[in-house]
Amino acid sequence: MHDTNALRHPSADIAATATLAESVRVWHYAQIRENASVGENCIVGRGAYIGSGVEVGPNCKIQNYALVYEPAKLAAGVFIGPAVVLTNDHFPRAINADGTPKSADDWHPVGVDIREGASIGANSTCIAPIVIGRWALVGAGSVVVKDVPDFALVVGSPAKRVGWVGTAGHPLKETSPGEWSCPVTDAKYREIASGQLIEVQSK
Repeated sequence: MHDTNALRHPSADIAATATLAESVRVWHYAQIRENASVGENCIVGRGAYIGSGVEVGPNCKIQNYALVYEPAKLAAGVFIGPAVVLTNDHFPRAINADGTPKSADDWHPVGVDIREGASIGANSTCIAPIVIGRWALVGAGSVVVKDVPDFALVVGSPAKRVGWVGTAGHPLKETSPGEWSCPVTDAKYREIASGQLIEVQSK
């Protein structure tokens, strides 16, 4: 598939001012709005929406019918599951207090910032403004209302941390107090403070 057009389904709606790397694959009925940027080797699934000015780093997967509203930022290697919603309005209203319709000047969009390697499970909602930390994992169907630390596994509504995950995406095993290990790669992690984890040795 060396023809760039072959990587983008004819039904996709891609704004002329959007910037897509040549290797980006865009599937049926996806929409990528003005001034959005999508990095190398990304996949934009069927019916997915990427808002104006959204920044998507390389090697991301945005699955079917996900809604990524501006001004979201996705770092390298982020996974967005099917039907995920990244919101952008902290105080949503269709009308002002006087009954007049809200316009673009009547609200200030806020975004979801997702750091390297993080994954957002299917049908989850992230309520902006929040930061999802590096390699964190949001369980399917969760509602995230506050920042998620690096390597955290969060689930529920509202989402709460129930464990840690490594770069391989699998839950970590506690080998001694404050020390954790990945059952897949044997990489080592250490809890440096309450709610904070770092990788200390990778395989």
